[in-house]
Amino acid sequence: MLVTLALAAGHAGAHGIWFAQRGGDLALVYGEGAEDLDTAKRATKIRHVAAYDAAGESVATGLAPVGRLLFVDLQQKPAVVAAVLDNGFWTKGPEGKWFGKTKDAVPGAQESGRYLKYAVHLRAPLKAPLAALPDHALQIVPVAAALPQHKDDDLQLRVQFRGQPVAGAEVIADFVGDPDGEPLRTDAHGLVTVKVRNQGLNVIVAKHSTAPDDAALADKTEHLASLSFALGHRPE
Repeated sequence: MLVTLALAAGHAGAHGIWFAQRGGDLALVYGEGAEDLDTAKRATKIRHVAAYDAAGESVATGLAPVGRLLFVDLQQKPAVVAAVLDNGFWTKGPEGKWFGKTKDAVPGAQESGRYLKYAVHLRAPLKAPLAALPDHALQIVPVAAALPQHKDDDLQLRVQFRGQPVAGAEVIADFVGDPDGEPLRTDAHGLVTVKVRNQGLNVIVAKHSTAPDDAALADKTEHLASLSFALGHRPE
């Protein structure tokens, strides 16, 4: 069932999903910047959750609701966890409000889209560069297997859509700390180099829009992918 609630400010297309520590455990977060919304009530929109070891082999995992959060099952000690959320259709009405409906259901619609969210979190060193993951149409992939270990280090990334590099994709280097910062753009080979922004949690986001499956229902399909990882702090 589509949501029929109107949003007074912002809209679901601007939000993303990523993984972050909450109360000592890893949780899937839905929001934008410092805005951390109710992820548990959106559990029915999650289409895929997976985990992999350092060699890229699949291991068991899942999501468990606790209050407004969804916590990740880490019993198999995965190196990578990933999730996909289908946020459905959202349409901007003539007065500027957003509705969880298709374009044909909102008279005088200004714009409309279907919004898909992807999240990949790196928890441990990998034996080889991260591979393309099933169900992740849009993905941010570090070019090297090893991540930088310090703030302000360079990190080269490739943005790919269905396994192919995306030229001109919009990349936000710090989606949590600076979501409105000037975005970077990938080059002709889908590559971009970002500065690691935080000696702690880093959430990098890429956006890419494609033609809709049905132009009567939406103007576009927007894909938003996050890559998150945490760097350690100095010993106390």
